[in-house]
Amino acid sequence: MTSRLRQPDRTESRRPEPRRTRQPAVYRGANASKKRADRPTEHVEGRAFIRWRYVSGFVVACLLVLIVIFFISDSFYVHRIAAGGLEVMTVDEVYELTGIADTHLFWIDPVEVRRNLLSSPTIADAQVYVSWNEPMVQVLIQEREPALLWQQGETATWLDLQGRAMQQRGLRDDLLVVVAEVDDLLTQPIDPQIVNGALQMRALLPTITQLRYLPATGLGYTDSRGWEAWFGNGADMPEKILIYNAIVDDLQMRGIQARVINVINPDAPYYTALGR
Repeated sequence: MTSRLRQPDRTESRRPEPRRTRQPAVYRGANASKKRADRPTEHVEGRAFIRWRYVSGFVVACLLVLIVIFFISDSFYVHRIAAGGLEVMTVDEVYELTGIADTHLFWIDPVEVRRNLLSSPTIADAQVYVSWNEPMVQVLIQEREPALLWQQGETATWLDLQGRAMQQRGLRDDLLVVVAEVDDLLTQPIDPQIVNGALQMRALLPTITQLRYLPATGLGYTDSRGWEAWFGNGADMPEKILIYNAIVDDLQMRGIQARVINVINPDAPYYTALGR
């Protein structure tokens, strides 16, 4: 039996030889590709986090420096103010009344400053403005107007329409003078009726420049014709003046020299003649 030799397969002879440069694969598990992909991202995020920490630290340091400068620098302490609307008061006096001398701007309360200013009897109203611009505190003042000069012993005081005492500031020839013949010190406001009555008397009797005041008889004056006239606390003053003038005319017609004419009660006026 004749054996046949196997002929080499031409197809097999044409197969390319395997690449010898390829490295053998190594199995690293199911999560190998995921971990490999995540490593660069984690590295970048870590560097960004460190960078932001430096930035935030720098910002905090700057804020601390600003706070220190804000409280230490003398530029933010009030050493003077601007005041408007002043007539008899001075800026230094208003500055002292505010109570904020050498105070830090951060601690200034405009409401409290206004309350301090209104404690002065000379100030009727005040507006307080606080800003960062120099001058940092600005005050607008409305002063009370004196209505008359209240003379008590050697002490002269201005009174406003509400009877509140004010410091006398200079001479005012236009003010009516009321000489109070009392021993007690002026510690409380004068009854506004007394102030208004005195002003009415001056309007009704223009020649009068000075009045007297006694607690028992109220307002009055010494007439140039030689008698005392008393009108009470100031109520119904126009009616009292009319009655007073009528009594004076009657006494002069009858040739009677009065010593006192009392019109405190307009319903029961009376007079005392000289020599009685």
